[in-house]
Formats: sequence, C-alpha cells, structure tokens
Amino acid sequence: MYRYYTKGVCSKSILMDIQGDILTDVVFEGGCSGNAIGIKHLVEGKNIDEIIEMLEDIPCKNRGTSCPDQLAKALKIYKEYAYEKQQ
Repeated sequence: MYRYYTKGVCSKSILMDIQGDILTDVVFEGGCSGNAIGIKHLVEGKNIDEIIEMLEDIPCKNRGTSCPDQLAKALKIYKEYAYEKQQ
C-alpha cells in the first residue's frame, strides 16, 4: 500500500494498492466521501497511465487542483519512483 499526502484539497491523503501497472484499490482519507467513492469505483482495475490521462489537471473551485488531479499526481510519482524500479 502506498500513501500520498495531498496538497490543496479537502482530502488529507490517498492510499493506493497497485499491482504492476493496475490500480487495485484506492481510499481517500477525508474530503467529500461521495466524490471519493465515485472516483474509487471509476478507477479501480484500470491501468495507471489511463487514470493519469483521465484525471490530470481537473480543477476544483479556484484551487488549481482537485482530488482526481491529486490521484493523477500520486500515480505519476509512483510510476517514476516505484514502478520503473520494478521493471
């Protein structure tokens, strides 16, 4: 399980289970539970590159980021520092 501490959004962190390049579980700690559950159901079982492409740069209010965008950022960091090292 990987934890990403979010910046600029209501959720405090994102917990992720990733097998290879597939996101198998995601939990947002804090924030709007309805949106977090919706994101969870939409992205679980998908390839991390597909999720990044789908969610990157989605804004929330005037924050310049959002919970979906933070998930994309977390997956990019995972991909750069953990996934690439496994290959």
